[in-house]
Amino acid sequence: MVTVELENGSIQETPTPNNNCVSNKQNGHNIELKKENQIPGYLSIYTLFQLIGILLILSVFVWLQFYRTGFGFSGTIKICNWHPLLMTITFIYLFANSILHFRNFRNTTKQKLKMQHATIHSCIIIFGVLGLWTGLNSNLIANPPIPKFYSLHSWLGIITVIMFLSQFTSGFISFLYPEIAMKYKEAVMPYHIIFGILTFALSIVTSVLGFSEKIMFALNQQHEHMPTEGLFLNCVGIVLIFYGALVVYILTKPEYKRCSKPNDGVTHNGTLN
Repeated sequence: MVTVELENGSIQETPTPNNNCVSNKQNGHNIELKKENQIPGYLSIYTLFQLIGILLILSVFVWLQFYRTGFGFSGTIKICNWHPLLMTITFIYLFANSILHFRNFRNTTKQKLKMQHATIHSCIIIFGVLGLWTGLNSNLIANPPIPKFYSLHSWLGIITVIMFLSQFTSGFISFLYPEIAMKYKEAVMPYHIIFGILTFALSIVTSVLGFSEKIMFALNQQHEHMPTEGLFLNCVGIVLIFYGALVVYILTKPEYKRCSKPNDGVTHNGTLN
């Protein structure tokens, strides 16, 4: 922390600047500004992140449309195809954008970022519930019916959802409820970040296991001949793993962290402004 004496004689403590922050004299005291245009390679890696995320959604859509009879809303297998698409959109793409939101919009006020972060998480919950419902339908519609929660994919899926809901609830109470003490917010922030990364990583693992199940069904015991669908899903799984690694890399690289702004309260790296 850096102690700064203001013109009125009061004392203000601010976080120590890192290499990507500069001091700027404004309103009689020092504030930290992010040198947005001087972060090496961030725009390129962020563009790559978005392109891969959109590619994943389109790949899952193409797979379901051309290999799995498409989409529908009746009590057929077509309604079950919404499960992998909705879960890819919510627990992969939207989740990744949500946890990177503070790095992507550094000039927005912290309060607005928190509200937008919570809004994206709310959308994930709404559409994620629909995705879970269609997934459970697939077990009932199958002939013969498939037992519920028989696979590691389903077990990890439930754990991921529970972790996500716990993260959402604790974050909402800790950072959006005004009566919570600043000291408590400061203590919770590092754990909130770590737990969020773990939940996202688990969602990647769960998705890869789900694709692996579909590959085994596609093989249909003909292991000597890998069908086109199996090859396609293997490629999607590899891209998915790379996407998850890219998100974790952006999150953990110190140069990409958002610098604190005046009146931020608790900053994204867990320190107080």
